[in-house]
Amino acid sequence: MDIRHMIESITREILQSMKPEDQQERKPRWLYVFCDSKAHEPFDDQFITLHNHGICHDILFLDGETSSWLGMHRIECGGAGKIIAADEYAPIPLEVPKEYDGVIIPEIDLDNAARVAAGLKGTIKAEIIFAALVLGKPVLIGEDVPGLKRADRRSLKTLTLPAPYQKLFLQHVNALRELGVEFYPQKGLADAVIRKSRAGKLAVETGHQEVHTTRLLTADWVAAQTDFPDDRLVLREGTIVSPLAKDLLREKGITVHYVR
Repeated sequence: MDIRHMIESITREILQSMKPEDQQERKPRWLYVFCDSKAHEPFDDQFITLHNHGICHDILFLDGETSSWLGMHRIECGGAGKIIAADEYAPIPLEVPKEYDGVIIPEIDLDNAARVAAGLKGTIKAEIIFAALVLGKPVLIGEDVPGLKRADRRSLKTLTLPAPYQKLFLQHVNALRELGVEFYPQKGLADAVIRKSRAGKLAVETGHQEVHTTRLLTADWVAAQTDFPDDRLVLREGTIVSPLAKDLLREKGITVHYVR
């Protein structure tokens, strides 16, 4: 990289960090957890889609650690859109979901599904899912998976679990749904992230107030309302407010906010 471009990039980051928090645009940030460093390749198009929608993502690879404890090693984030690596000075897996709006696990196996369903920890995936659910953050998992780890498939030269194990795996999946985990086809995970990020942004913009979807707002409708929380009325962009309704809202001291 040219030294001038490097200095310019660093300067921009410093200036951005100096802005007050209320002036900084906060972009949604999600965590992808993959079994190994090759599992993400089929998702490159999804990453592009997220980027085009202003959604940041980090990637956590679990090469050789999918179902084992890291011991003294911990997880470190390299920054939005970067790879997360294991490092002894980084946060423990249980703390990782604090920094994200949600977690995406494209593939889960029988072992981790059983641990989460039973409320157990002990693996990185189980701890991350547990922490995210406790914090009330969405956990999205690919539903079209065999329940057999990628490493196990390579070692055992088979792609599916035996019928009894398949039945057990589906039981754990149903238990995960009851705990709040959401399952989507792997190809639809990015679309689910976009929908949830939009919903979260809308909730922040409206202060969790109801968004009225009426196409035409009349004075009669305004007069019939007994209460406007925080003296605000949130409407969709494009909503038509009649002149009499505007006058009545002004008299009541109600401010109108529009959202997309």
